[in-house]
Amino acid sequence: MSLRRVANNPPHVSVRPDGKLLWLHATSTQRLIALRDVATRLCGLYPDLSVISTWEPGVGALKSPNPREILIGVLAEDLPSEMRLFLDTWAPDLCIWAGGNLRRTLTRYLAEADVPTLLTDIEVDELPSRASRWWPDHRTRLLNSFSAILSPSKQVSETLQRTGIPAHRITVTGPLSQSPLPPTCSHENLNEMQAVLSGRPVWLASHVKLEELTTILNAHRKALKLLHRLLLIVSLENWADLEAARAIIRGTGLNFADWDTGEEPVETQQVLLSDRDDIGLWYRVSPVTLIGGSLERKFTGNTPLDAAALGSAVLYGKGISDHVGVYRALRESGAAAQVRSMGELADEVIRLSSPDAAAEMALAGWNYVTQGSRTTDRLLEIAQDLLDMPDIGDETT
Repeated sequence: MSLRRVANNPPHVSVRPDGKLLWLHATSTQRLIALRDVATRLCGLYPDLSVISTWEPGVGALKSPNPREILIGVLAEDLPSEMRLFLDTWAPDLCIWAGGNLRRTLTRYLAEADVPTLLTDIEVDELPSRASRWWPDHRTRLLNSFSAILSPSKQVSETLQRTGIPAHRITVTGPLSQSPLPPTCSHENLNEMQAVLSGRPVWLASHVKLEELTTILNAHRKALKLLHRLLLIVSLENWADLEAARAIIRGTGLNFADWDTGEEPVETQQVLLSDRDDIGLWYRVSPVTLIGGSLERKFTGNTPLDAAALGSAVLYGKGISDHVGVYRALRESGAAAQVRSMGELADEVIRLSSPDAAAEMALAGWNYVTQGSRTTDRLLEIAQDLLDMPDIGDETT
């Protein structure tokens, strides 16, 4: 059986795994990232759960962090033969569909096969339109086939109800977004580092690539002219870059402490160099974080949500193509600011050295992450209820 028209699926994963199977479908890259976050948590609860993912054209096929996820690719057209082939091949136990472009044929086949399907994060302009006011409104049947609908807003909920969807089948949860599980650190290490820093102003550059280290260090040198006690923590993306980073820092004339060799920063040192192993600690002691891997347009960026969740104001550069939606949402909420040059980075670090300015951005970031967590938690609850339903063949008579 060929899956060529269904997706760009490599031959070695063309067979359905044993156990339960969760199908994710997303209409945007950010929705796919958020759904993967949900799937990863579900995999932690269900040892036999596997995941397949499909998406709409134009969605970035990001590498999945979940070893149990099979990347299928762009979903085929809504033709009976294609949808039959897809469902016969994969036989999902649950489908979570994020966004619009609903498929009438697919939705009917899912209902006929008793596959529970969740609809989440669909906006008003993504809802199906009525073909003609002179004919029966088929949207009601289409939307009622979903086991539950998680609405991103009250406006969407009201529109759905006017279409004929009962209010009790709709839950207003807020927009779907990635809900981070921030990296941890011990309370003992945190207390010790706070004592070592002794009230010094601190900023962090996380996930730093070697190509952007010089720009970051030059921005720090500029900020030091006004903030003489300022400490920069550099957390490298790759452990293998430590030796090269040491040489670059020495070349700037800045004094640095080498965390990897057991050093702690003293008052006369302006930089603390580390790899990413203790990033949970650095986020917690740094009121301001530049999310590295973003200063050059060719880069694709890293998620800013861990920093926001742990109370750090977020700065970022131009190379964020893998996380554009999240950065845009954080910027619009007042939790993040983009910097386009070394000078802008230095200026933002100086501006955010004011505790009030950093705290205002940090609070906005925490509010954004908290809202996303509520949506994720509700989606997880409903998904677990549906996954725990017995298969028809398992029911006793």
